[in-house]
Amino acid sequence: MTKLQPALFLPIALIAVPLIEIALFVVIGGQIGLLATIAVVVATAVAGTMLLRHQGLAALEKARRSAEAGELPVAALVDAVFLFVAGLLLLTPGFLTDAFGLALFVPPLRGALAGWAWRMLRAAGAVHVHGRPGTGGEGGGARNGMGPVIEGHWREVEETPDGTEDGESPWRG
Repeated sequence: MTKLQPALFLPIALIAVPLIEIALFVVIGGQIGLLATIAVVVATAVAGTMLLRHQGLAALEKARRSAEAGELPVAALVDAVFLFVAGLLLLTPGFLTDAFGLALFVPPLRGALAGWAWRMLRAAGAVHVHGRPGTGGEGGGARNGMGPVIEGHWREVEETPDGTEDGESPWRG
């Protein structure tokens, strides 16, 4: 058996998730009734909105504190992304999406998913790390306490009296 290709995952999910949701609506709706089913869907949307507001603001505050301390707020931003996805899942009507959305509000699960996503990105070659943050390793982390090293290309540009660079037109349309 071959491994499921990432390119196939999204189309399969776009077909499977709505089918599963419809089946769950039929089964659960048959057990608890139409009005109770609608009430559960609305309640999870309201609860998700409240949880998202509370935990989302906490994640943004954590990111702000990290930035003020001179650190990259990567963990807080990853948390914020997962919380945004959780909110979207809870606002989407359905029991399966609600279950996944509520699960994403559990911090240890978010951490585990973030670790898994990081490993997948590294395995796919989407990210490359030269050192660990704060270790002073080549290309990563702080060197002499001056913050992270960002590699790139540069060139010196002299500004002319009219505010343009090297006599370029100020209209860069």
